[in-house]
Amino acid sequence: MSSELSGALLVALGGTATALAALRWLRVAQREHYLPGACLRFARRWWAATRANTLVGGAGLAAAAASVRWPLASVATAVVTATGPPGLRLRGRTAKLAWTGRLRRLALLSALVAGAVTGLAAVAGLHPAVVAAAACALGAPAIVDLALMVARPLEARLLRPFLERARQRLVAVSPRVVAVTGSYGKTTTKGYIAHLLGGSFSVVASPASFNNAAGLARSVNEHLATGTQVFIAEMGTYGPGEIRDMCRWVVPEVSVITALGPVHLERMGSIERIAQAKAEILEPASVAVVNIDHPLLAALAERAQQEAKSVWRCSSRPGAGTVSVSVEGTKLRVRAEGTDVLVPGCPGGVPGNMACALAVALALGVPFGQLLPRLESLPVAPHRRSTERASNGALIIDDTYNSNPAGARAALGTLAEATGRRVVVTPGMVELGPLQAQENERFAAEAAAVATLLVVVGRTNAKALQAGARAAGLPTRWVRDRAEAVAWVSANLGPGDAVLYENDLPDHYP
Repeated sequence: MSSELSGALLVALGGTATALAALRWLRVAQREHYLPGACLRFARRWWAATRANTLVGGAGLAAAAASVRWPLASVATAVVTATGPPGLRLRGRTAKLAWTGRLRRLALLSALVAGAVTGLAAVAGLHPAVVAAAACALGAPAIVDLALMVARPLEARLLRPFLERARQRLVAVSPRVVAVTGSYGKTTTKGYIAHLLGGSFSVVASPASFNNAAGLARSVNEHLATGTQVFIAEMGTYGPGEIRDMCRWVVPEVSVITALGPVHLERMGSIERIAQAKAEILEPASVAVVNIDHPLLAALAERAQQEAKSVWRCSSRPGAGTVSVSVEGTKLRVRAEGTDVLVPGCPGGVPGNMACALAVALALGVPFGQLLPRLESLPVAPHRRSTERASNGALIIDDTYNSNPAGARAALGTLAEATGRRVVVTPGMVELGPLQAQENERFAAEAAAVATLLVVVGRTNAKALQAGARAAGLPTRWVRDRAEAVAWVSANLGPGDAVLYENDLPDHYP
């Protein structure tokens, strides 16, 4: 075989490996909301997930370096990158690729970047092109991240017509707008608000967790019917300015901050920055509803009052703030507008979120007396401490959509009410930055006071969870994934037993 032909085949092999590797990282990019830098962050996690992964990755890197002198070494790099990191599947079970228009554009842009790198190298000859193809295969996560950065202005421009249509729809329907944000409790509080207002107004709430600009635009364009009196918009953020931009066209009359915690601390950097990003929701509102259980939020409420806003301070502490809801046995102590009453408890209800929802309804003019009966029948958001019986008779507490320390602690309280064996199944909590290991260790230690066994899912937080459980004397069992955990629960638990599924990570996590 001629050197030209062998070189061309090696370049083609490197290109194929790059394409296969890119499919994995495109899936990660989609699951991580197309945030630049996510692919490299997850690449580091996956290649360091096990000793075997590190050895395989090191071999691929060494082969790529060796290809500078020996082109055939690039074959090893192609094999490693086309099939690895070990454990990160080409087609996910829980996080499959959805070939949306945005993903197609990202895939095309990634291919153009890789093609340009290899093509420029080919100008100097086939050998440099072989090395470049091997480097592209190894650097597929960086290529997708670069494509994400380049694509951002284009995606923003493509989104504008949908945002403008939603803005015009809001102006035409002219509902009163309630905007809800917080480190956690957004979706639950949104559901509570819709339920409390539903007896007095025609209400539309953004569905599920449609809490970014594209999701809100879709919510308005597809669901905001003529005659809607109140629109409830959930707003999430991964950085400063995002909520402020949404509030420019979804202009709230009432803005709510449900809670503050280390969720997304990995991206934001500090609790103070998280608070500042959440505070953007208060800027255009005339009414501020703030859970003051966190001191930084209490300070935001004070600042809002100084800005002449109508401020409703909410709390889960008895008697704190303007509206408080606290638990007393099986009942709720509700204090608002000078009234102090006990009402039947709502299963799975979150007092702080209830207080915020109650404050919104009061701020919009619903009489207190009309709200109390509806407090007893608040909806339970799916996968947030919802309960059901398994076919084997065990009680299932489903808290798989929760990934914050406060919510996890509350879920342990629900498990504590069960009798028989009590099992916690969890992959732990993520995106907590430097606090992640500490918070997972603490959760495992707290679980020891309630549970008889901790089932640790996956490797992402395994060391921290096992360390916390070991220190507290709680037995643990490690499983590869959620499916293996469910199979174990089905085979080993029965009537009288209970299992808490606390958080669930998609399979783009190790």
